[in-house]
Amino acid sequence: MLNKYFRVIVGVMVLLMVALTYYVSVNWLWFGVFIGLNLIQSAFTKWCLLETILVKLGVKKEGGSCSSC
Repeated sequence: MLNKYFRVIVGVMVLLMVALTYYVSVNWLWFGVFIGLNLIQSAFTKWCLLETILVKLGVKKEGGSCSSC
C-alpha cells in the first residue's frame, strides 16, 4: 500500500511541476530537480522522507519501501 501511495504522490508532483513550468515560470523545473535528487538519495540511503510521513499518517507497509521502487 505504501508503494502505491508513494508512486501516486510522486507522479502528481511531477505532473504539477510540468504544468507550473509551462503556465507559470521555468523556475518550477527546480522542483523537478528536487524530486529527482530525493529519489536518488533514497536509493542509496534507504531512507525516504515521504515514506516517513506516510507511515506517521497511518499508511501500512505491505510492499517494499519507496527506496526499493
